[in-house]
Amino acid sequence: TFCHLFTFEKYSFSRVRIMTITSKLLSRGSQLSRRLLPVRPTLGTKFISATSTSTSRPLGTFATNNRNGFTNGSVSHQWMAFSTDTKDNTKDEIKEAEIVEETVDEPTPPPTPPPPPKASGPAVEFQAETRQLLDIVTNSLYTDKEVFLRELISNASDACEKLRHLQSTSQGISADDTPLEIRITTDLKNGTLTIADTGVGMTRDELRNNLGTIARSGSKAFVKESSGGDAGQNIIGKFGVGFYSAFMVGTSVDVVSKSAMEKHAAEPAQVWSSEGIGSYQISDLEEDKTTTARGSSLVIQLKDDCLEYADESSIQRILTKYSNYVQFPIYLNDERVNTVEAVWAKEPKEVTEEQHSEFYKFVANAHDEPLSRIHFRADAPLEIKALFYIPSFHGEKYGMGRMESGVSLYSRKVLIESHCPDVLPEWCRFVKGVVDSEDLPLSLSREKSQDSALIRKLKKVLTRKIISHLTTMAKKEPEKYKSEFFNEYSYFLKEGICQDYEFQEQLSKLLLFETSKTLDGELSSLDEYISRCQISQKKIYYLQAPTRQMALDSPYLEAFEKSGKEVLFVYSAIDDFVFSNLTKYDDRELISAEKGGLDLDKETDEKDEDEKKDDKDTKKDDAVTTGLNQTEIDHFCAWLQSDALGSEKIKSIKSTKRLGASPAIIIDHESAAFRRMMKMVESQGGTSNIPPLPKQAMEVNPEH
Repeated sequence: TFCHLFTFEKYSFSRVRIMTITSKLLSRGSQLSRRLLPVRPTLGTKFISATSTSTSRPLGTFATNNRNGFTNGSVSHQWMAFSTDTKDNTKDEIKEAEIVEETVDEPTPPPTPPPPPKASGPAVEFQAETRQLLDIVTNSLYTDKEVFLRELISNASDACEKLRHLQSTSQGISADDTPLEIRITTDLKNGTLTIADTGVGMTRDELRNNLGTIARSGSKAFVKESSGGDAGQNIIGKFGVGFYSAFMVGTSVDVVSKSAMEKHAAEPAQVWSSEGIGSYQISDLEEDKTTTARGSSLVIQLKDDCLEYADESSIQRILTKYSNYVQFPIYLNDERVNTVEAVWAKEPKEVTEEQHSEFYKFVANAHDEPLSRIHFRADAPLEIKALFYIPSFHGEKYGMGRMESGVSLYSRKVLIESHCPDVLPEWCRFVKGVVDSEDLPLSLSREKSQDSALIRKLKKVLTRKIISHLTTMAKKEPEKYKSEFFNEYSYFLKEGICQDYEFQEQLSKLLLFETSKTLDGELSSLDEYISRCQISQKKIYYLQAPTRQMALDSPYLEAFEKSGKEVLFVYSAIDDFVFSNLTKYDDRELISAEKGGLDLDKETDEKDEDEKKDDKDTKKDDAVTTGLNQTEIDHFCAWLQSDALGSEKIKSIKSTKRLGASPAIIIDHESAAFRRMMKMVESQGGTSNIPPLPKQAMEVNPEH
């Protein structure tokens, strides 16, 4: 830092010279070294003369003053003048300089800035350009036009829910046996779409307040005004903008409404009309017009480019996607649409196997029966209801492409995001189901969650629940887990270990492998492998091979067979990445059997005296049989590397005692999965742009 501060108007110092100057200055005395706090001189700093024993030369002054760190009060500052010979850049000599002590007052800290000024006077409400605001709400708020139907159905459902609550609390409702329902009528000929409900209806004032005021939610106000009961449990709306989504697809909207309140029974039905350009009209319904005894009917005159929403099949598709679980019946041209129950909202014990089967086939668009299910409720980090299914098979293995997330996000039984990628990690994309939350903070368009941090916490809760369920299945139903789940979904668990580091340890406990000591097809977990290890063994060994037979015939296995150590057999290319990412399990290193320099004897349990004597005799017999001393072995390795194989491919050759029936092995090389990939590329003639493999290290068996 000191070096960088020496920038003057006339003189420029190199880093080496400044370091020399600094060293000499600091050696002048402890007092100077304690007080020398550098500050950056400003551009244009002038030189000040000082007393010197040498001839008169321009002297540069470097002064320390108190900007930081000193206590308040009067302190002693060091002012130092020095000279340098500017003519000779190869030699720097610090001339004797006069160091003067000067007492200055410590500057006081700057005063606390005053608070910002506050305006006073009467409060004035914000003004809004109604037409522009309405244009923003109707044309810029939603990402997909078809969402308008979800919003209007939600409004109709809220109207029915309000009436249900008022009826249950006996709050002056007109006597009427009309069932609570929603009816939709399409008219492709006239280009209209009608949505009618038999809910609570609205008076003229309520039409003016609820429809004539943008962002005023009648449903939210109803919940606030209601006391006790379950008024807010099934109310969907909260922002007061969903109604205006009708103008995304319509040139005009007409609403006919009749209040269900007994005190307004004598009042005529009201008509609210608008073209969505900043104004509306309200009038009494003409006597010759027919209307229901209560509720509201909304008629949309569709735009020319939105006539698809007057087609029955298009409306049915949208209803099935977004509003299929609305609790009130929805009829499309007199036919019931929402026939599937929201099974996840029920208590788990109340749902039958038939209901689970029907719901799974609907939500997963499947024809098989689920392998397993997870139905639970939680209240942290927010209240949620979740129902997950694990299908009996997945489609990725049939070459159908990568699956998207199979879980959809709902709020109060209304779809918020289909195939939501945020509620579960990517490796859980095989899971199908629903997550519903009444407290989920939503964006204004109700198409995304507004709190990403909360969604991340929710994601962790749901992931832990899935892993816990799989762990329970592995313990209580081991055969089902091994033969059905792991056989089908092991790839996803291994992908999770490579990607989801937070749950890496939990996922590793779910892995299963064949080993050198198990039968063909018999799978063993890592915990079971450790339970069979010798007491002194502190590592877990694995061997990668295309098949079990090739693993058993591998020369890398010979040393482990002689030492009695068990080796995991891995056959998939992803297994190599799994062990590379995992590195350890239960504080034991994961070591490839192909690694060079393995000393398995150190991990072997103590043998009794007879075994040790037998080993010594065996080694003596082997030495006699070999007939090669160390010098001969060295000569053989040198000849094999330089003359037989060539030094351009082999970097080193040494002898080893780990081999028995095999003559030699390659060690510390690229993984078996990488070699297989290289063979595949080579067979397809694509090696022109691939760099050559590095030189290999080799171990030979001198006893072969």
